Amino acid sequence: MRVLLSTYGSRGDVEPLVALAVRLRELGAEVRVCAPPDDDFAQRLAGVGVPLMPFGRSARALTTAAPSSSSAADLPRRAAEMITGQFDAVTAAADGCDALVATGVMPAAAGARSVAEKLGIRSVYVTFQKLTLPSPHHPPLAYPGRPFPPEVTDNRVLWDLDARSIDALFGEALNMNRESVGLPPVDNVRDYVIGDRPWLATDPLLDPWQEPADLDVVQTGAWFLPDERPLPAGLVAFLEAGEPPVYVGFGSMPMHHSADAAQVSVEAIRAQGRRAVVARGWADLALIDDRDDCHVVGEVNHQALFGQVAAVVHHGGAGTTTTAARTGAPQVVVPQAVDQPYWAGRVAELGIGTAHDGPTPTFESLSAALKTALTPATRDRAAAEAATIRPDGTTVAAKLLLDAVQDLPG
Repeated sequence: MRVLLSTYGSRGDVEPLVALAVRLRELGAEVRVCAPPDDDFAQRLAGVGVPLMPFGRSARALTTAAPSSSSAADLPRRAAEMITGQFDAVTAAADGCDALVATGVMPAAAGARSVAEKLGIRSVYVTFQKLTLPSPHHPPLAYPGRPFPPEVTDNRVLWDLDARSIDALFGEALNMNRESVGLPPVDNVRDYVIGDRPWLATDPLLDPWQEPADLDVVQTGAWFLPDERPLPAGLVAFLEAGEPPVYVGFGSMPMHHSADAAQVSVEAIRAQGRRAVVARGWADLALIDDRDDCHVVGEVNHQALFGQVAAVVHHGGAGTTTTAARTGAPQVVVPQAVDQPYWAGRVAELGIGTAHDGPTPTFESLSAALKTALTPATRDRAAAEAATIRPDGTTVAAKLLLDAVQDLPG
């Protein structure tokens, strides 16, 4: 059995597919991943023996480029390029496959599912946070340049507006490409992509799906690959040289509005009497001086590291939030965009950390958040909740997919 996992997005979109690919392979499937051509994605997949079928432009280059006033207006054109590219790349990557898993940004998922339809192979849509799934219990996320009317508060009405926005942004390009391969047009892009039974690859404690709802959502649990990579020797020596430090890193976020993020973070951590581990990430954070109470890291095993720190300061990506929760590390979430304010809110609601107010930390604001996160009460709560995080999400998803394909007639 052959399976293609397709995405376009940041590390948070690729890493769960690494986990699923490894588990599927352990169950006897042949797996490949179609994703952006970034070196760190290629290296991560190569490290577990999974081939990358590169697609499109570098996700890091797109994410870290300075924002411009025309970026929102340019979204339909860029989406059209992505959809056309998906038709070409996924058609080649899916050759001989029996199933396709589509995730990532909406136009990429729309292209991937259309290719699966054309090839006659089973496909499923998966999301790594529930905010892209229509529900009467929460509102949708607004697209850049298309805010919702502030007077509209009914979630069902907002989801109707969301469908119209997606059609306006992506519908023409999708249907032109579908027509080119003999597929009929779709009149609701979002509902076509999501389908009747989407998967929600998140932990039920951190991201509970509420019923009743209009969708038959399958919540598998979060997708994680047990990370056996050793920590670098220099980091191990730093950890052993004193009390547990505070980790600070913002993952794939460029931190355009926080040019002094490293300075502010280190000074706020030092003000709590703590050492710091600074992760470079896509913001290229660096040490602010040559004092020996800070250590900088690049790509590193978060599962191993987070269990040895006093707290984790991060951007609120789904993967980082869940990894910190699984290790019992108190969190300070400084949300930057999209679903990250939601994850910050969940961390605060559960009492396993604090939500920073807004995307731009200051010495005062981050110091206040750290004081709460570093209390014994927060640590005890984080440790207690860690024991409830489901460990089997990847296995559940892999077996669901293989069972679905094996049950197909003929």
